Amino acid sequence: MKEPVRIILFEDNPILRESLVNLLALTGEYHILGSYPDCTEVEVLVQEVKPDVILMDIDMPGVNGIEAVSKIRRFNQQVQIIMLTVFDDNSHVFDAMYAGANGYLLKKYISDKLIYSIQEVLQGGAPMSPSIARLIISSLQQPVVAAKDYQLTNREKEILQLLSNGNSFKMIASELTISLDTVRTHIKHIYDKLHVRSQIEAVSKAITEKLVK
Repeated sequence: MKEPVRIILFEDNPILRESLVNLLALTGEYHILGSYPDCTEVEVLVQEVKPDVILMDIDMPGVNGIEAVSKIRRFNQQVQIIMLTVFDDNSHVFDAMYAGANGYLLKKYISDKLIYSIQEVLQGGAPMSPSIARLIISSLQQPVVAAKDYQLTNREKEILQLLSNGNSFKMIASELTISLDTVRTHIKHIYDKLHVRSQIEAVSKAITEKLVK
């Protein structure tokens, strides 16, 4: 029997927090390890419960969601983090991406998109609301910077190209006839060489600096 996906939620609105827990519980595919109104103990909680996915609000008292993501990424690069927020401006979107978020979902789309977004991020995708995708595309339509030499191997360049084409980790593994673990290892090396911490950031850098076609 397939193990349920382990999820923790950080959201300061008690009504929304309860609604999200109930929504996820209805599917039977998710194990809600905990839901919290703030990120005061985020490092301890993540290390103790070891979630597969974190759903993270941005605007919370004390430690905000973006700061919390940065704290988590200092010791955990594997957990998938989806931001849930009302903010769709450049500052919040890119701050979240650079902190290490894997996806960015506006709260007005939660009821329709949350389950799909969790599935997508677990398959190596980078779920985001339509307006956020447009914002990122717009940011990429800037004057091109000359490509730098990041010492990527041919295989890493191939995987980065496939990643930039929108392929999930599973799709890349199938396309190249390699294991999913091998893909993840290459992705980690790519992130290290590009000095990035998320798929969105890697793809953005690859396109902006003409590392991919």
